[in-house]
Amino acid sequence: MDIEEFRKNGKDMIDYICEYLAGLGERRVTPAIEPGYLRPLLPSTAPLKPESWSDIMADIEEKIMPGVTHWQHPRFHAYFPSGNSFPSILGDMLSDAIGCIGFSWAASPACTELETIVLDWLGQAIGLPKEFLAFSEGSKGGGVIQGSASECVLVCMLSARAQAIKKLKQQHPFVEEGVLLSKLMAYCSKEAHSCVEKAAMICFVKLRILEPDNNCSLRGATLRQAMEEDVAMGQIPFFVSTTLGTTSCCSFDNLSEIGPVCSDLDVWMHVDSAYAGNAFICEEFKPLMRGIEHASSFNTNPNKWLLTNFDCSTMWVRDRFKLTQALVVDPLYLQHNYSAQSIDYRHWGVPLSRRFRALKLWFVLRSYGIDGLQRYIRNHCKLAKRFEQLVLKDSRFEVANDVKMGLVCFRLKGEDKLTQELLAKINISGQLHMIPSLVNSRYIIRFCVTAEHATENDIDFAWSVVSDMAAEILSDPNNRQRRQSLLKRRLSFVRSVSRDVFQRSNSRSSLYDGCSPVIILDENDMEIKEDVFTFAPMKEELNEEIKSK
Repeated sequence: MDIEEFRKNGKDMIDYICEYLAGLGERRVTPAIEPGYLRPLLPSTAPLKPESWSDIMADIEEKIMPGVTHWQHPRFHAYFPSGNSFPSILGDMLSDAIGCIGFSWAASPACTELETIVLDWLGQAIGLPKEFLAFSEGSKGGGVIQGSASECVLVCMLSARAQAIKKLKQQHPFVEEGVLLSKLMAYCSKEAHSCVEKAAMICFVKLRILEPDNNCSLRGATLRQAMEEDVAMGQIPFFVSTTLGTTSCCSFDNLSEIGPVCSDLDVWMHVDSAYAGNAFICEEFKPLMRGIEHASSFNTNPNKWLLTNFDCSTMWVRDRFKLTQALVVDPLYLQHNYSAQSIDYRHWGVPLSRRFRALKLWFVLRSYGIDGLQRYIRNHCKLAKRFEQLVLKDSRFEVANDVKMGLVCFRLKGEDKLTQELLAKINISGQLHMIPSLVNSRYIIRFCVTAEHATENDIDFAWSVVSDMAAEILSDPNNRQRRQSLLKRRLSFVRSVSRDVFQRSNSRSSLYDGCSPVIILDENDMEIKEDVFTFAPMKEELNEEIKSK
């Protein structure tokens, strides 16, 4: 493809994208296909000779689109928003065209410097303490774009681990690092995303998962008690992952209580606010950040709720030197003459290679302005409250969370199996798409406002589908044969496994992605038999080696 062909085909692609997005409402939200649908439709080997662009594009609609879940669909209400907008798409196009690999300032100065500036812009808008902003006077902090919130949590845990080991080596210079590592203990709430557990696995540290209060909020007293117990057993607390806006129900940990506990024991406190953190650009939501002054690091995902397409997860640290000390590897071929005067973002994360992601965030911030982004978020929150009111007015249903932002958790009153059947029926229909979760050990449906241009009509349509299908289920609640038939059908994004499969699994976490719970079902019973959100506190035997030393 030469430049003129690219010019023509690129315009055609833009036209296709516009037609696709404009016509999304006419498509099913989720595909009506089975696993393995694509294999018979494509050749078994790559083509030897070039194929025409028209043939490639024809296959998009005929073979690819039938297997696509349309995250930008106005009837998509699962997970959280998958941020997207035309300015973001155009920014990403330019980034792809430039094609730089911005691992250092010298590799692409604009790539590095724009990222630092844009992260300060966004950090100011969110209301982060000035210590987190790179250009604040005397600041040691700054921001960086990572690939995901999971990456942010991992990088911060790695940094906290390095700081803890460094401190312990000074206290116990003759103890091997492996022994010291075995004593480290991290903490999070049961409502924290599963990425915290995965980060602990990668870091080879213990993780104690704590029970939140009835509002699904981790409290300071719970954390302090756990830490005191562990210290008495010879464990060393080093990292706490808190959440503002949990995946299951958008609950908020109590940073004002947790922060002083972390300070007392010199523990790194990370704040994961992947979804809700974007809303802090609105003044009315800033009180939900109370206690942020205690944080060591903070992340949010513009690729969730700030109209910026994946990947774009923004992370700030109070002390960038503590971050980079854990991650610096500096071979000669990556060094340059301006290292002392510039930031090299390869030291701020796991990957070396980095895309010019700041461009799309810059495009979005400039195209919408903070005012425009505030209107977008406030509209989602207003529509969520509308849906909540519709639920509350119907005596068959109950709301299971405190609706502060764009997420409503609701359920049919009565046994969990009724709500499970309702969700199965809705998702099978393809009219809407939602996912389940567990709130206070009850099965609930998560309804999230996700579309950029969502309207009251979208909310009313969704409620009409929910209400009508609930009426069908409740009219014949004892039809076990129908429920078993629903169960046997493959449900998009809702994974069900038998008890035998669950028991044969070596790891509960391998079945849990942090968004949709795994429901363990007996063949003849639709009741939930296990709760994968419940974790017993980790009990580790005291290492006698460090005691003896």
